[in-house]
Amino acid sequence: MKRVFRQPVFWVILASVLPVLSLLHPGMPYVHDGQDHVARIANFYAALKEGVIIPRWGANLNWGYGHPILMFLYPLPEYLASAFHFIGFTLVDSTKLVFGLSFIASGVTMFLWMNAVFGRQAGIIGSLLYAFAPYRFVDLHVRGALGEHVAFIFPPLILYFLHKRSFIGMSVFLSALILSHNAVALMFLPVIGLYGLYLLIFEAKNKLLFTFHFSLFTFLGFGLSAFFWMPALIEGRFTLRDIITAGEALQRFVPWSWFVYSPWNYGGTDTLTKSLGFPQWIGIIAALFLLIKTKEKKRKVFLAGLFVLLFASLFIQTQWSAPIWRASKILQNFQFPWRFLSVSVFVAAVVGGISFRKSGKLFLILYSLFIMFVTIYMWYPKGYQLHDGSFYSGIYPGTTDTGESTPIWSVRFMEHTPDNPLDVIDGDTSVAVGKRTSTEREYVLTVRKPTLMLENTLYFPGWMIYLNGQPTGIEWQNPNYRGLMTFRVMPGENQSVRVVFEDTKVRRAANLISIVSLVLITVGAIGGLWLPKK
Repeated sequence: MKRVFRQPVFWVILASVLPVLSLLHPGMPYVHDGQDHVARIANFYAALKEGVIIPRWGANLNWGYGHPILMFLYPLPEYLASAFHFIGFTLVDSTKLVFGLSFIASGVTMFLWMNAVFGRQAGIIGSLLYAFAPYRFVDLHVRGALGEHVAFIFPPLILYFLHKRSFIGMSVFLSALILSHNAVALMFLPVIGLYGLYLLIFEAKNKLLFTFHFSLFTFLGFGLSAFFWMPALIEGRFTLRDIITAGEALQRFVPWSWFVYSPWNYGGTDTLTKSLGFPQWIGIIAALFLLIKTKEKKRKVFLAGLFVLLFASLFIQTQWSAPIWRASKILQNFQFPWRFLSVSVFVAAVVGGISFRKSGKLFLILYSLFIMFVTIYMWYPKGYQLHDGSFYSGIYPGTTDTGESTPIWSVRFMEHTPDNPLDVIDGDTSVAVGKRTSTEREYVLTVRKPTLMLENTLYFPGWMIYLNGQPTGIEWQNPNYRGLMTFRVMPGENQSVRVVFEDTKVRRAANLISIVSLVLITVGAIGGLWLPKK
């Protein structure tokens, strides 16, 4: 037991547990997105249970008309929560477990990398600065930003495996970062790229081999996660994404002074704190003096690179960067410029850890306590919501987003539950309802005269209707039933109708890319495809 107490990672874990103890309270914390996350997970789990390996359709969302939001939002947190739910935890507790364990894991992964590169003391301080930044508690206890929260685990892991020249590990965790939050992954690409460039210039002996492996396994990381990001990127053009997010970021810029101090609160996106944190600024100022004082070229370049990243990550959140946001559609899809605080928090933690890596033991203890307890009033949510499981797993009154994932041919949100799964609009037909799953519905019709039928499911590419085993035409722009599927049937008895959500060509291609990437990574792992350490 004494050996355990002597391990720095034990104290990092112990410290990280304290802010998540509030998750033990019954109910879902009252946060911006928490309830919606649970509903998405419920739909994700239902599809998994039916044998759908990659859930893309939330059948019970949008008042029961279904919604394609699962295609566009980070699946890794949903897979993790579904695993917890599978072994017996409630939907709410499964979601809270992902929140809590992700917070703890992010501190551990930061310690792992910084300890390996800069030493034990830098690892301890860096991990605490990373975990106990105000923005981390905004994600945890105000926004309930599950994807961003999980994503914080992976940047240190990517850099750790890059440092160790384990390019397979780098590739796998790059994929995990993308699957956690694609926008955060894009934000961290410059960090990963610059760190790779630094290692290439100052540490890699075989520069050609390093460049080859780094490039190859970066592509494989994107390839492994292609089943998610490729359909989301390409088929996103069928949604309201670009309409709803257009120009929104230009209204959300952060004043420079808010990075130094902005009050903690549980308000909306415009009022929540954007502060980097007082302990973080102490580390930044100390690192600035260290940069001026340092003579060694290698260390000076590394610190200077960190300050460039820090300034860039703050600059892009301010009004000064407006021309860049206007010129970039990709940036506008991020919605909130202050999402770049994810990068700012990471870099601030690294420079703080480096600044005090040689300070004494007493300073380490006092500074660590200061980092933790200056945020103690941020360790709790505003309150808790108590709902039983059926509230989340049954018909859910919303899409769980602001409508950006809704098809462009549909109304933004439905407003009531459909009376029947399949309705007769015009004609004379009897309907017998058969099999019904998240992605498949079966009916038997007795048609007495030509009939226009209404399948009360939102149309999105991939939905097919088979009449007596043959594809039949679908109309989804009927002005009286916008976005819903209508089709015609002719007279006849015992006519079978099968409505099924299939993979499009884009999804099949993306799945194939992911499978090929997985095979190549596996072959590389078995064959020992690593770059020598030196």
